[in-house]
Amino acid sequence: MGVVLYGGAFDPPHVGHVAVADAARRRFGAEKIVILVSAQPAHREIQTSADDRLALARAAFPRDDVRLDPYPRTVELLRAERFDDPVFVVGADQFAAFLGWAEPEEVLERATLAVATRRGFPREELDAVLAQLSRPDRVVFLDIEPNPAASTNVRAGSTPDDVPPAVAKLIEERGLYVRGSGLH
Repeated sequence: MGVVLYGGAFDPPHVGHVAVADAARRRFGAEKIVILVSAQPAHREIQTSADDRLALARAAFPRDDVRLDPYPRTVELLRAERFDDPVFVVGADQFAAFLGWAEPEEVLERATLAVATRRGFPREELDAVLAQLSRPDRVVFLDIEPNPAASTNVRAGSTPDDVPPAVAKLIEERGLYVRGSGLH
């Protein structure tokens, strides 16, 4: 396998994101992963600036190559950039919605998808997507331990245990995600 890519809004990056990156690193023997922080995600609204999310991702993934991804859609990134035999890591929830992505078949022509799965996520949802793809051989599954951390919880002011300590520190220093109780 070639370069491992892991993209997302990372609004903010949490311990679950780090666990997915670690699982991909182990599975593919990657010393470094390219972490792609989406500047303007096409699929969701974001609460913080691209610069803040980039800084948070660099704090969460200190040993990886963390970059800003200027392309709203994965297929645009894969067309514009030249990666050596890329493996693109996504969560099970994102793969469940993969057929709604912009040009999913072209994504599979340009990259292998590594889908992070966890106990409790309905496998039949993933199998239903897989059955509709012309290149199911370009999809591999990464089993990860369930993790309750979610960016939504952090944005709502959950405890800093959901994020790596360096991310919690940066969130506090920059005054991010503070609504009422904040991240305390």
